[in-house]
Amino acid sequence: MSAGNGRPYADPYVAGVGLGLVLLASFVVMGRGLGASGAFAVAASDLVGWAAPSRAESSSYFSGYRALRGAWRWWLPLEVAGVALGGYLSARVAGRVRRAVERGPSVSRGARLGLAFAGGALMGIGAVIARGCTSGLALTGGSLLAVGSWVFMGTAFAAGYALAPLLRRVWR
Repeated sequence: MSAGNGRPYADPYVAGVGLGLVLLASFVVMGRGLGASGAFAVAASDLVGWAAPSRAESSSYFSGYRALRGAWRWWLPLEVAGVALGGYLSARVAGRVRRAVERGPSVSRGARLGLAFAGGALMGIGAVIARGCTSGLALTGGSLLAVGSWVFMGTAFAAGYALAPLLRRVWR
């Protein structure tokens, strides 16, 4: 499988086994699973704590993150930094590092970036409402056999399959 640029993508089964091993290692080493949204909550709690300390301490949301200390506190931001570094290294190894905005011929660069930003913002809002991100819900929750996580994964895949024919037209 290839996107037409660089070498073929990684085998999805090998990548899935690798991701499972990373998840297992996170449970063994840190005693908790994977999830990215907590990193932003830690950063937000620090920012609010700096700008309005009394508000940060009185908020049950921010105070919970501010109470974390040591490795527990910095585990999530380091995880997100590792994801970014790993993504870059993976693209570098596959010969896919370049400055470009991937888009269909009928979509302008600005529209593509605007839609990507809007989609990311919606995902972020959803993560705040759900008190967790897709990686934490699907990977960690799914590995713990949480029913809500399996319902989410089924719904996410069904939505992806339902929207794929519509979005495919934009990329042609």
